[in-house]
Amino acid sequence: MKQKFNIVTSTCVPLPLENVDTDQIIPARFLKATTREEKFFGDNLFRDWRYRPDGSLNTDFVLNDPTYGGQILVAGKNFGSGSSREHAAWAIAGYGFRVVVSSFFADIHKNNELNNFVLPVVVSEAFLQELFDSIYADPKMEVEVNLPEQTITNKATGKSEHFEINAYKKHCLMNGLDDVDFLVENRGKVEAFEQARKY
Repeated sequence: MKQKFNIVTSTCVPLPLENVDTDQIIPARFLKATTREEKFFGDNLFRDWRYRPDGSLNTDFVLNDPTYGGQILVAGKNFGSGSSREHAAWAIAGYGFRVVVSSFFADIHKNNELNNFVLPVVVSEAFLQELFDSIYADPKMEVEVNLPEQTITNKATGKSEHFEINAYKKHCLMNGLDDVDFLVENRGKVEAFEQARKY
């Protein structure tokens, strides 16, 4: 969903697993869908972890634990590896996450998140571990993600880190623009450039 991104302050959902690939984020069988309904993909985020083979709820999985919630998913190293399917980002956004924090993202998945108005924040492994420790110590603790300043702050400890983001994607997120919106916004400049090229 297109929405402007500025500062997000929220509790977090911890997923301290490394090498979470896109098939775990959204299983391949859901790629047959002919619609991009956010609720459909959000409801099936981590489907095979959220439900047992018989269809019953897996109460051991964190998304089914009422202790944790919020708009920020804190994940282990190498998040979004494997297939390049954009459906994984649709599922994350459809569930309601606005930020995913990890110490490393697969490049294609990282860009897919950005294209779907989810902010991937890369932090050091030490900062990530401290986040997990703080969340488990107090599930109500909050994290502040400040896109204009490009900082993430663990409000339980007061510690912050700076994160990198492509300037173009930052502009798009802060203004609620996708790639087409950006071109439309700059239509005058594009037309002026084309006119200047004519001899």
